[in-house]
Amino acid sequence: MVSPHRHPIGDQTGVMVWQWPTPRPVLSSAPVGGGHRFASWLLNIGVPIDYARTDLAVHAQEIADELALSGEGVTLLTAADVRMAQRSEREGVTVDATVGISKPTWAADPDGGYTPWSPGTINLVIEVPVALSESAAVNVVITATEAKTQALFEAGVPGTGTASDAIVVIWSESGPTEDFAGPRSVWGSHVALAVHDAVTKGVIAAASPLERLQ
Repeated sequence: MVSPHRHPIGDQTGVMVWQWPTPRPVLSSAPVGGGHRFASWLLNIGVPIDYARTDLAVHAQEIADELALSGEGVTLLTAADVRMAQRSEREGVTVDATVGISKPTWAADPDGGYTPWSPGTINLVIEVPVALSESAAVNVVITATEAKTQALFEAGVPGTGTASDAIVVIWSESGPTEDFAGPRSVWGSHVALAVHDAVTKGVIAAASPLERLQ
């Protein structure tokens, strides 16, 4: 698994950077480069609390150019301080989480209404060391989201997440393909435990005086 590097850039709180020697299959809800694709790099950009840019792809490319990144990439943005990112590893599964919880929300909220895009508060980057079928990759997203919500519930956070959470799943192309990644499957269980641990640590860190919440 690849460990991200952190860079201070411009008025950002920092940028987490992942790079792979060859493009990796990725499935994500990232605001830039989201969907199912192959990516050579990934950014998690910490932005100011009053971030108001709407040209997210342009901003992402500016940072990528400053870091001399080439090829296709995926970009997340968050108003949480990326210097407080939390990592958890389980049997080769690696989860990096940036967690801000100042604006939790319930997914099914009849009074919630439409909320315009804002910098992601809980961003999850999940690397799985085995090959996944497309359905298994989608299952990782579901399993990770359930584990995140469980961690928030156990911590007493009044919501299932925030209105702008994002997730990225990266997997290998080598070896036998795994067709299942639900929470009771082998790899889904590893994902769930790693996500739960990273988010739990992130909630604790977000309660400290050093946090920078959105």
